[in-house]
Amino acid sequence: MTDFFRSSACFGLFLSLGSFQLARFINRRFGREVCNPLLFATIFCGAVLLLTGTDYQVYYDSGADILEFLLTPATICLAIPLYRQFALMKQNAGAVLAGCAAGVAAHMLGCILMLVIFRMEGPEYITLLPKSITTAIGKGLSEELGGYPAITMATIMVTGLFGAVAAPAFLKLFRVTDPLAQGLAIGTSSHAAGTSRAVELGDIQGAASSLAIVVTGLLTVAAAPLCAMLAG
Repeated sequence: MTDFFRSSACFGLFLSLGSFQLARFINRRFGREVCNPLLFATIFCGAVLLLTGTDYQVYYDSGADILEFLLTPATICLAIPLYRQFALMKQNAGAVLAGCAAGVAAHMLGCILMLVIFRMEGPEYITLLPKSITTAIGKGLSEELGGYPAITMATIMVTGLFGAVAAPAFLKLFRVTDPLAQGLAIGTSSHAAGTSRAVELGDIQGAASSLAIVVTGLLTVAAAPLCAMLAG
């Protein structure tokens, strides 16, 4: 079976797209937050690879690499709702910066606590530092600081999926009703995957979340090297 998939130039691409469409159907059928298309598509792809005994590299080389290539321009497209709400974002620039800075500080503090409590090795600790920023930045940052980029990508994916699924429930639990605050919270904690959910909540949420991706990424790039020094 693996040899058959290896000979296909589009197996990974068609599996990914087919899984996502199936996940969208389930989401529309049941209408539940937990039925997030991105989450279910990931599960479907993993299940097919596991059941067929197909290596990830075979999946990646047979078309899935095209999707990774498109990841960066897709993230850039999230600037569209930001452009539409640019005046509002500019008017609340202080709140945006403060919210993103608070989110990055909380994330870094959480990583430091895990370093101390679980007595993590330096590379393991560094691997977690970029988990709340977009893959386009996090992978390179992890590699540069001496972490494990592959694991960083996995933690970024899990963080984003969790945010996309759980964000509305947490916003309701903590009674966060302001659209700007909702978008900043989602974008700061769960990058592009969460932003795709924020866009569904509203234009302001989508714009704030898109801006938070950029600001959080820049702040993390500045803060991560300083926090990485604690591993030495």
